[in-house]
Order: sequence, then structure tokens, then C-alpha cells
Amino acid sequence: MTGTLLASFLALMATGLPVALAMAAASLIYVMATGTVPDYVVIHRMVGGLDSFPLLAVPFFILAGNLMNTAGITNQIYNFALALVGWMKGGLGHVNIVGSMIFSGMSGTAIADAAGLGTIEIKAMNDHGYPIEFSVGVTAASATLGPIIPPSLPFVIYGMMANVSIGQLFLGGVIPGIVMSIFMMLTVAYYAHKRGYGSDTPFSWLRLSKALLEIVVVLAFPFAIWLLTLVDVSVNWAVGISFGVLLALDWAFKFSAVMALMAPVILIGGMTMGWFTPTEAAVAAVVWALFLGLVRYRSLSWRMLVKASMDTIETTSTVLLIVAAASIFSWLLTVTHVAEAIGNAVLSLTDKAWVFLLLANLLMLFVGCFLETTAAILILVPILMPIVLKLGIDPVHFGLIMVLNLMIGLLHPPLGMVLFVLARVAKLSVERTTIAIIPWLIPLLISLVLITYVPAITLWLPRQFF
Repeated sequence: MTGTLLASFLALMATGLPVALAMAAASLIYVMATGTVPDYVVIHRMVGGLDSFPLLAVPFFILAGNLMNTAGITNQIYNFALALVGWMKGGLGHVNIVGSMIFSGMSGTAIADAAGLGTIEIKAMNDHGYPIEFSVGVTAASATLGPIIPPSLPFVIYGMMANVSIGQLFLGGVIPGIVMSIFMMLTVAYYAHKRGYGSDTPFSWLRLSKALLEIVVVLAFPFAIWLLTLVDVSVNWAVGISFGVLLALDWAFKFSAVMALMAPVILIGGMTMGWFTPTEAAVAAVVWALFLGLVRYRSLSWRMLVKASMDTIETTSTVLLIVAAASIFSWLLTVTHVAEAIGNAVLSLTDKAWVFLLLANLLMLFVGCFLETTAAILILVPILMPIVLKLGIDPVHFGLIMVLNLMIGLLHPPLGMVLFVLARVAKLSVERTTIAIIPWLIPLLISLVLITYVPAITLWLPRQFF
């Protein structure tokens, strides 16, 4: 009868039924066929799966990303990245990656990055004569940074399912995100040298100095708070004084992106200092996005606010439906001992962590091509986590590995959402978009290998604060 659960799920997926409905229907078929579980348990488990405080972060992070896109804050990020690295060979390729790094600190999703910042980047690269395949490839690769550099919606889902600190997961994504960005920028440099791409803006010490000054101002903000607390100034006063100085500098120098760059500093700093939980950080992200759109840049109208809210409701309802359906499905996988049987089968093949990680990577890369990220996490965590714990693999480290695998899956047919978004933005066929993305899998897979087999890349920063 256990085969009924898996067989019905796969059969329903093969018919083209959405993954959430396939999981819910397969669970109901199993319950009705076996008669061992009361029918009402299906609804009870689905509702119980949504009754989670960390899940409150989902709509708020989605709303923050929508507000950033709707209010045109992505333009400020793009202009800052252009001043910082646009003068390099293959400049707009580097701008694409740096812009995604910054936007990742606000949106938490790859799709928001591809649909928002990606639209600006692809148009600009086309206007400067870059081949459309190059533009689409670098945009797709850089979009995977969205859920790696904190904040991250997949980390929230994984942390909830695996009972792992979301704060540690957020911190664990910082250095891997930087490593991925370095490999992507090296790939841009390679193509620029091979194809003779030049710079896209003339080198200007003034523009570069101003961009570097913006970075210094942002980094000085937490340092100033720390210095003030050393001289017995209360934390609240230290934050207030530092923020006041920041506003004064922003007004005096007419910075374009200081306030946008402050988003990840506020979110990560607030969590590490214990001022708010990751769920509350999602609310802080929305408040900051509203401040930027309504006060700082004054680019957000009430009509835009309503549109961003309605888009958030639509996206959130989709995500939560998947969570609800996966809750009953993953529970049945556990109570029917499917997860235990799979774990025993894997452990009978190998008891070496590095071999398991290789097999897990191959599995997750495959699953990521066919399942939406949230559904994949909810299904895979109950199956793989017992093995992870038995082999002594750090759950925070494994969370980074899982999310990165599933992000790479977003670039693949048949269900890669980033693939379809960029095909629509670039007005290319899915086939041409897929071919354009394939070379950019190389830096992503190199990053995956490093992150998998060098745990310190992920764990060094969380261990400094937790």
C-alpha cells in the first residue's frame, strides 16, 4: 500500500496536475484505499502545516520584493552597480552580478530577481550590443543568488521543516553567495577576453569614488553603533544617532543606493544582535521597502502599493497551498516508514558522508528540474534529514547544499521558473533560453562542489555569532 502513495503522486504529476494538487490527491487516495487513517486527518494535517510562526515570513518577504520592483528601487541598485564595475571589460555582465548580489539582500527569491532586476539588465545589455544569449545566461546565473544571500524564502521553509535556526541559515548563505559571485564574474571576464567585449561606461574616478564611499558609509553604520556602545551609550541611542548621521550623509552627498544597500545590513544585523527574529526581519524588510518607496525615493504611489499587495496575495496563496499539501504528504511518508526505508537503503550502500553528499546532490539536481522549490524542500527534508544527522553532517551546511541544488534546478526545463521568466522577458523560445543558460551552469556547479565539500565556507560565519 505504500506504493499506492508514491505511484498515485507520480501518476498525477505525469498528467500535468499542479504539484500541490497532486500531493493532496495522492494523500487522500492513500487514506481512502488503506482505511487505516481517518479521512479528516488529511484536512487536520494540512491546516496544521500552515499553523507555523516562521511561515509568517513568507508573505512579508514576498511583499518586500514586490515593493522593491514596483517602486523602481531596482533602478537605483543598477545605477550603483554600473558606477562600481561598469568600466570593466564586459562591464554590464559584472553589473548584472553585482546588482543581483545587492537585490538578493532584499528580495529572497530568484524569480523576483529575474523578473525585476533581470528586465532592466537584459534591456541594457541588448542596447549595448551584447548577444541576447549572453545577456540571458548571466542574468539566469546571477538570479540564483536571490535565495542564497540572506534573506531567503527557501531557508525559511527548510529551517521550519528541519528544525534548524533560520538565523544561522541566513548567515551561512553570505560567504557562499560571495563565492558564487566571484566565479560568475570570472566567467564574465573569460567571455569578455575571448569575444573582445569592452567596457560600457568610461572609467571615472569620481563615479567610482562615490560608489566606494557609499559602501564605506553602509559598512560604517554597524561599526558606529558598536563604538557608541563601547562608551556606555545605550543601544537604542546608538542606533538613533548612527541612523541620523546616515540620513545626513545621504542628503548631503545625494547618494543613489546607500539606503537600498542598508537593507541587508539592517536585516542581518538585527537578527545577529537579537533585536528581532527572522520572521520579524521579514516585517522589517517591508517597513524598509515602504520607507524607500514612499519617503526616500518617492517612487511608490498608492496604485503601485495596491498592485504589489495583490501580487503578494497571489504568490503567497500559491506557496501556502504547496506547504499545506506537502504537510500531509510528508507526514504520510514518515508514518508509512518510507523515509526510514530510503534512509536504511542509502546507509546500506555507504556510510561515508562524502559519498552520501554526492548522491544527494545528484538527487536534488534531478528533483529541482521537476518540482517547485518549496514542494521539493518539504518532500526531501523528511527523507534526507535522518541520514544527514546519522552521518554527522551539519544541518545548516546541508540546507545551503539543498537550496543551491534546487536553485540550479530553476534554470532547467521542464519546470524551471527562472527559465520561463527570462524566456518571456527576452522574448526567446524556451529552447534558445535553455541553450543560453547551459554554459553558466559551469560556475554554479563549481560553486556547488566547493560549498558541498568545504563546510567552513558555510559554517564559519554562523559559528562566529551562534
